[in-house]
Amino acid sequence: MLELRPNCECCDKDLPPESAEARICTYECTFCADCVDGVLKGVCPNCGGNLVARPIRPAAMLAKHPASTKRVLKAEGCAPRAA
Repeated sequence: MLELRPNCECCDKDLPPESAEARICTYECTFCADCVDGVLKGVCPNCGGNLVARPIRPAAMLAKHPASTKRVLKAEGCAPRAA
């Protein structure tokens, strides 16, 4: 089950579980749409994989399986991954 991390790893923008702006890679690295489109150009800076829209967990299921509250932020900042 996805963690549904609460923020963008680049800019620390809040990304609540219902956010249509959240993007993830296969490792669940989480970024906002603005950082993915503008800074990262669709590529995860951590693993090099693509970033896609994070699914929305229905509100009824959030009670049973809540989103993560652990914030992850790249201390060194966010830049596209070198090829």
